[in-house]
Amino acid sequence: MSDEYGGNFISVTDEDGNEIELEHIDTIEYDGNTYMAFFPVVEAGEDGSPLDGEDEEEAGLIILKVIDVDGEEELSTLDSDEELEAVYQQFMESLFDEEEEEP
Repeated sequence: MSDEYGGNFISVTDEDGNEIELEHIDTIEYDGNTYMAFFPVVEAGEDGSPLDGEDEEEAGLIILKVIDVDGEEELSTLDSDEELEAVYQQFMESLFDEEEEEP
């Protein structure tokens, strides 16, 4: 995992070799694992519309699991739809709790 852009932005490479820029939203511990939530960075043109035909619908929440590979932390996709749903619910609860606490 490279941290190219500073504190809240990372660049990752998917299984097809495509580089994707992500904005880190939150990190939670759930069921003994660490999960990180991101939104894809969608670059906008001068008029505010997405560049290169990027679709705003594809800009949904991305959840990745932090795993240990030979002593190094790496990000991985989740193992099942059930795990994804459970962790997604935890992130939603965490994000909505933070919004309610703000004055």
